Amino acid sequence: MPAWAAPFAVQVGDIRIGLDAPPGFADTSFTGSPRLQELAEGITSASNRILLFAITDDDLRKFMAGDPPEVRRYMIAVTPRAMERERLNPPSFQAFVGDALRDLGAAAPPGKEYAQHLASQPPGKPSLLAELRREPAVVTVLQGVRLAPQGRSEKPQYVLSTSTLMLLRGKALNFSVYGAYDSPADLDWIRTITSRWIDELQRLNNR
Repeated sequence: MPAWAAPFAVQVGDIRIGLDAPPGFADTSFTGSPRLQELAEGITSASNRILLFAITDDDLRKFMAGDPPEVRRYMIAVTPRAMERERLNPPSFQAFVGDALRDLGAAAPPGKEYAQHLASQPPGKPSLLAELRREPAVVTVLQGVRLAPQGRSEKPQYVLSTSTLMLLRGKALNFSVYGAYDSPADLDWIRTITSRWIDELQRLNNR
């Protein structure tokens, strides 16, 4: 198991970027699984190149044993294919951020519980909930979505996600975390793990 979580490097244009999944998660690329590859491709645009797709250690154990993983929490790192060979500076990165976030719409009303806000939105429509971080080289937003009813279940189901645009060694990357939203603890979890992942990626690439 420790080998599955070891940091590794990926080539983005002429630069090598250090990547690692947070504790409790493991990159799935070593499995060579078309099923996991298809899942990863389904959550990002075809215009992006997937650098990392990670699921929980428990889900990976189930998958390796031939059991179906739950996949309630997962994360992905991508880079825009069209920009792989570009070297961005802070102003050009901010222009990229503006283009990427332009169509997100207004954030949820302040003071309103996120579950209540998502309950009022159409099923399957992502909603911007908050901006969590804005720095010259890092911008993170929190989004949520209400899923369409599954079968006879009338209980509403929600998913939270964070999207972090980062400038690492002159390259634009996008790191996203996804998790089921059943209680306030799930909101605390996604905020915390996103912040820790950002800090670790910066540490890996600023040595």
